[in-house]
Amino acid sequence: MSHRYLTIEDSLELLKKYNTPAHVVRHCKAVADAAVKLAMALNEKGSHFDIELIRGAALIHDIARVEENHAERGAEIAKSLGYNQEAEIIRAHMTYELKKDVDDLTELDLVCLGDRVVKEDKYVGLSERMAYILDKVKDLPEAVKRIERKQAENQLLLSKIENKLGMTIDELMSKER
Repeated sequence: MSHRYLTIEDSLELLKKYNTPAHVVRHCKAVADAAVKLAMALNEKGSHFDIELIRGAALIHDIARVEENHAERGAEIAKSLGYNQEAEIIRAHMTYELKKDVDDLTELDLVCLGDRVVKEDKYVGLSERMAYILDKVKDLPEAVKRIERKQAENQLLLSKIENKLGMTIDELMSKER
């Protein structure tokens, strides 16, 4: 059975149907842009990422952002519409541990990376995005420790990706497609 993809138009209609706030829609578009740029650049270096899956999942990854347990609720919405692969990405995006090596990356990793380098509706890089998150949990020492550990792991992975691409993520994100 072939996979039916979410088009950009379908994604935007779903975001509207589920009353996703405008600022969250802008965030989803920015995450999709970052994840797709990354996937396309890696594909040019020999990877085989499913660009349409990445785009569709990223565009609706926060469809239920204003609800409790938004990742689970968003996954339920996607699954109910027959978008099972997107649903799995949405379900995991908040707590997913990124792979350690570039050659092991999946579409899920790229959507999560896109989400981790975008603040609001702009690419800001991992450091600025993580500083924003750390500020939200600054009074929770265990959360700070966990996020700082993840940030270090994510930065190491980004360095490996940059090495494979022959350019920094900042350079890649500033390029027009």
